[in-house]
Amino acid sequence: MLSLLHIENIAVIQCADISFDKGFNVLTGETGAGKSIVIDAISAIMGERAYRDMIRTGSTKASVRGVFTQVPELPWFQENGVEYDPETVIQREVYLDGKNVCRVNGSLVSVSILRKLGVQLINIHGQHDSASLFDENNHLILLDAFSGNEPLRREYGEKYETYTQLQRQIASLTMDEGEKLRKMEMLRYQIQEIEKAKLTPGEDETLEQRRKLLQNSEKISDNLHDAVNAVYGGEDTDGAASLLGEAERSLSRLSRFSEDFTELHQRVADLMYQVQDVAEELRIARDDLSYSADELEEIESRLDVIHRLRKKYGATCQDILDYKEKASQELDEIVFSDDHLERLKAQCEKAKEAAWEAAKRLRQSREAGAQVLSRQILSELAQLDMPKVQFRCQFSQTDLTASGADLVAFYMSANAGEALKPLSKVASGGELARIMLAMKNVLAQQDQVATLIFDEVDTGVSGRAAQKVAEKLRSVSQNKQVLCVTHLPQLAALATTHFLIAKEERDGRTYTSVTPLDKEGRKRELARIIGGANITETTLKSAEEMLNS
Repeated sequence: MLSLLHIENIAVIQCADISFDKGFNVLTGETGAGKSIVIDAISAIMGERAYRDMIRTGSTKASVRGVFTQVPELPWFQENGVEYDPETVIQREVYLDGKNVCRVNGSLVSVSILRKLGVQLINIHGQHDSASLFDENNHLILLDAFSGNEPLRREYGEKYETYTQLQRQIASLTMDEGEKLRKMEMLRYQIQEIEKAKLTPGEDETLEQRRKLLQNSEKISDNLHDAVNAVYGGEDTDGAASLLGEAERSLSRLSRFSEDFTELHQRVADLMYQVQDVAEELRIARDDLSYSADELEEIESRLDVIHRLRKKYGATCQDILDYKEKASQELDEIVFSDDHLERLKAQCEKAKEAAWEAAKRLRQSREAGAQVLSRQILSELAQLDMPKVQFRCQFSQTDLTASGADLVAFYMSANAGEALKPLSKVASGGELARIMLAMKNVLAQQDQVATLIFDEVDTGVSGRAAQKVAEKLRSVSQNKQVLCVTHLPQLAALATTHFLIAKEERDGRTYTSVTPLDKEGRKRELARIIGGANITETTLKSAEEMLNS
């Protein structure tokens, strides 16, 4: 769970430390006080997008640090080379130049890698998420997530990809005669052009090395000459070989007088023999060095041919030869396209049958999952004061697609006697909020995410329904940590930990503070939520009754 959140220089929050507890954590405050900033900060350490615009005016960077406790040993740690610690620290810094620095337990990670960890630690449900229920494209995704269909989807995806690849091959071979002749003519020209060049693998690299050698032959000759003189010696100077020979002879004489010099004599003798060998190799290299203007011209001409082919067919001689092989295969396929086409069609038909079989297995799992999902959602909605609601996953079959052969849409009826219709046509704002809460709660039971965050999910909810939502969130918090941004007194009253987000002006600057409330502070905040800025004895009494109930 998220136990500590440290925020620096994000919007109107200069510095804030928030210690969250297990159970039901609530954040309240006036509109515009900065509640959404806290959620944005949490999103940042989850790997969501963070903009330099969030940096507080006058600061060079924004920083967020989150401390998570009781973190399971997720495969993510080993996969990304990050040291595992059940008390995991995530830190993110955003700079004015747009640079992001992310660390997990002190190890640098990319934003995309951080995001893969974030979704395993926290699940955020914002106001816009309820509207996503209207999009029927999301319904199949939600159903598959609930049903645990990832292995079946992966199996189907592999078979579907095989099928579509064969379809593309068939389409490429299905052309009119004129197009076929033009394609064959082009391929033959390309093959002949490459064959005429008579390339060998690595020829371009060898020629470029030889050209470099010839272009610098004078410098090479001069340096080899100097090296040979340094080893052999010149007319007026002794070379290294001669000097080492003198040293060897001197040490040989010394070794007769004392064995202490034997090892030194042997080491110098070895050096002398090595230098003599090197000297001979240098002499041979110098004598073998030859320069030919004609050879250089031939190499330049050959490299020009290769360069022209490179521009058309590949970066190296090997790439060009590979292109020729591919072109030859393509030409053969066209020449013998009728036979090849029949074989592909037969393979394609088998691949289609296999994809359909996988799609049927996937559909069976989806239908079974839909029944369980419907029952659980209805149970949740009954607890949220929607006992008469009907809910069903509506299936329709399609052709094979990347996600299977199914269309799934959530249908409901909010009132007894009314026909089932798509969510977008029957659900009010308050009903939709409760449906989404029910969906979140049901799906949350399927994963290991320890922290759920609800950002103003109470929009459009009031009265008895609000009380039911509050009781549901408190119930969920018995098994998972729940953080909730709310404007409803019913929710705030049932919190185990209550934070007040408040904004004030000092010296022409705006500052936001986050303060944990004691019982008296909670009573005054509930009174403000109930009655507005004008706190009266009546609202205070109502608040106290809510806290004590």
